[in-house]
Amino acid sequence: MKTGVFPEGFVWGAATSACQIEGHTDADGGGRSVWDAFCEEPGRIVNDDTCAVACDHYNRWREDVALLRDLGVGAYRFSISWPRVMPNGTGAVNEKGVEFYSRLVDELLSAGITPHVTLFHWDTPQALQDRYGGWLSRRAAFDFAEYAGKMAGRLGDRVHDWITVNEIGNFTTLSFAVGQRARFAPGLEVESSKTVNQSVHHALLGHGLAVQAVRAASPGPCRVSIAHDTWNAVPVIETPENIAAAALAYRFMNGTIMSPVLEGRIEPSRLAAMKGSEPDSEPGDYKTISQPLDRFGLNVYTGHYVKAADNGNGYEFLALPQSYPRMNLNWLTFTPDGLYWGVRHISETMKKPDLDVIITENGCVAADRLDDAGRVNDMERVLYIREYLRAAGRAVSEGFPLRGYFHWSLLDNFEWAEGYSKRFGLVYTRFSDQRRIPKLSYGLYREAIRRNGPA
Repeated sequence: MKTGVFPEGFVWGAATSACQIEGHTDADGGGRSVWDAFCEEPGRIVNDDTCAVACDHYNRWREDVALLRDLGVGAYRFSISWPRVMPNGTGAVNEKGVEFYSRLVDELLSAGITPHVTLFHWDTPQALQDRYGGWLSRRAAFDFAEYAGKMAGRLGDRVHDWITVNEIGNFTTLSFAVGQRARFAPGLEVESSKTVNQSVHHALLGHGLAVQAVRAASPGPCRVSIAHDTWNAVPVIETPENIAAAALAYRFMNGTIMSPVLEGRIEPSRLAAMKGSEPDSEPGDYKTISQPLDRFGLNVYTGHYVKAADNGNGYEFLALPQSYPRMNLNWLTFTPDGLYWGVRHISETMKKPDLDVIITENGCVAADRLDDAGRVNDMERVLYIREYLRAAGRAVSEGFPLRGYFHWSLLDNFEWAEGYSKRFGLVYTRFSDQRRIPKLSYGLYREAIRRNGPA
């Protein structure tokens, strides 16, 4: 196989999340999420934007499926809004909410597009936040599993690909902070690092319980995974010493989420660094957390350079100069090798060579503007996609089990605390009238799909 040419059956897709595109959370009997409440607090979101309307996907979903069909993807990753289908977080199901997703699934299937459903993409029901503090409580794990089982039972006759939770760190460590207001919803200040670490443990437990619930409730065959934004250590020069150093750094930086999921324990080097702030657990928790997965969902945007060092750790992180290429977000450096090493580390560093990997998110923010002719020539994103797909091609050509790629995102959308100030989409959303305008990168990605390799 030539580098950059993907095997037959490689999954090409695009991804979104409910809170970022749907809007109208409370329509047809739905409930509020923590993000609805968070947006109402002045100063929390850039320009005090809200997710109340977002991309109006709740009303324009057929139009968006048509965009997916024209793009040529074989799969679409979207999330279910937990409060839309279970307004109280537990108990009764809002049938109209479930019907919305059922119609979407049917429309996708009729277009020849396989649905990949994420059960939780950060929109905790506000009812559970009010009741017991959301993910600060162990109860959230069991309520999440109840919800997961109900959705698998309702949609599992047609949905066979499930993702439990998306990026645990973002709805735990970025949502609960010590000594300051946290950046993401619910944006709480808590008393200790142990409390933050405990929320991570509850989310991990929720993942494991949800894997069990989906498999038990699904009326059809199912494949279950998690989506995790790994900290991708890239050896600055690919010498044996630097590769070994990158593996050490990778294990440490991913030791609180990835190690429990894949190994049933917190990485020992990370546990030692917690110094008494490690989370409490009950017997059997880590066995539940480390349920065997059918595949691993890797969200990758960037990478971090590492070299070998004689400093006690065996590695050193290399700071990037301000002149190093970045996309239109300061943290999003242009590091295509981060994708390759993200895949390779799962096989080699985590010793899971037989675990299939899907890139569940990859994309970038660009300074998108409509020109006088009404076009968006997003050359930064064109470069980004082309080079990251080449890195994916390298992983495949070297025999690593990379089975698919989902671009983030189909649409410009509500970008969390950044509001509408940052655009990730292949399609430009003109929020004043909700017009969708495919960008130059949309055409590039369509051609990559047609070629089954970088365009």
